[in-house]
Amino acid sequence: MLVSALIGRKRLLDLYQEAIALNYRFYSFGDAMLILPAAKN
Repeated sequence: MLVSALIGRKRLLDLYQEAIALNYRFYSFGDAMLILPAAKN
């Protein structure tokens, strides 16, 4: 919700869709989130 308040709901959902399409991994740390590209094996 904090990020949505800063950048807007539509922009946030667009970023989520892009991250999902690129196989990014999502890590939630309470008040923060880290989004990293998938590890290349």
